[in-house]
Amino acid sequence: MPGPMEGVKVLDLSQVISGPMAAQWLCDQGADVIKVEDPQMGDLCRWLGPRKADIAALFLTANRGKRSIVIDAKTDEGKETMRALVQWADVLIQNFRPGAIEKLGFGYEACAALNPRLIYCALSGYGQTGPYARTRVYDPIIQASSGMAASQRDITTGDPMLIQTLVCDKLTALTAAQAVSAALYAREKSGVGQKIELNMLDASVAFLWPEGMYNHTFIEDPPPPQPEFGAFYRLWKGKDAFFAIAAVQDKEFAAVCKGVGRPDLIEDPRFKTITDRMQNSHLYREELTKTIGEGDPDAIIAGLLAEEAPAARLNERADLPDDPQIRHNGSIMEMDHADLGRIRQPRHPAQFSATPVGKPGPAPHLGQHTAEILSQLKKA
Repeated sequence: MPGPMEGVKVLDLSQVISGPMAAQWLCDQGADVIKVEDPQMGDLCRWLGPRKADIAALFLTANRGKRSIVIDAKTDEGKETMRALVQWADVLIQNFRPGAIEKLGFGYEACAALNPRLIYCALSGYGQTGPYARTRVYDPIIQASSGMAASQRDITTGDPMLIQTLVCDKLTALTAAQAVSAALYAREKSGVGQKIELNMLDASVAFLWPEGMYNHTFIEDPPPPQPEFGAFYRLWKGKDAFFAIAAVQDKEFAAVCKGVGRPDLIEDPRFKTITDRMQNSHLYREELTKTIGEGDPDAIIAGLLAEEAPAARLNERADLPDDPQIRHNGSIMEMDHADLGRIRQPRHPAQFSATPVGKPGPAPHLGQHTAEILSQLKKA
């Protein structure tokens, strides 16, 4: 069965993560994605981290299933090929710095003139205009600018911290994939394409807002501020193990207390309600830390789960393939990848009953499909 994006043609002009991962999401769902790369080194992510030949693990996961063509868009021949690809595509995704793609002759207006049905998705760090628009951007820069880093505080010093993953890049990618899907749906009704502008700053602020900015939401007559929701987000250390424990509802707090052998805390007036526990989270933590730290990790997790407390033992990254629930879900696939040998990849997380998503194809070597695509364009 074809995936839900079967028949959609995507031209991916982007690099690194925000654009490539958005295009990869559509590719997983069945879209035909052509990745355009420069002939010198291609996408920077080909060379970052562990790699075999010109395919790094990071590049592989964000570009699986795509076809790669090398084009020098500064040459007349390259521009001609680019124009043919724009006419071929349903969707174009680019994350050039503002103004750069216009200089090459492939801004929205030029592309829409070639293909009025085109969905043109322009990604950037701060936006196409404004005081920061031309600032060179990577994920940590947006984490700092968006409040994301300020929402992560060292439990001892209170210093802000960066999240140690490309969170802003990846959430922008997922937002872009959703926006492209919405624009394709709109095109089904109107028959015409449109431009989508999306920047990492806006996507990150929107992502952070629900609980990360709840003390900054009310403007008129604001209620007293409450402890930040994320203040509860701390791991608990046991003997040779870490745990995540959450207790939002009263019954969950009672389950945690019973599960770790401290039922006396259930009626403690300092922790009677969720508001009390938020106000006194440091005291709550002190009371439970000693018990958890001295207990047997297996007994602790067994006790918590027996009481139906929200809890999990920490998985190190190397543990993920062997986690029972991950194995049950089939969250991680093993497959042969052409000349790279056996690899692991996450399966596409959404499961469609009528248009199921199959196993992804391999990530392309630089320019691997150039001749094939040029031949296809000549026949079109």
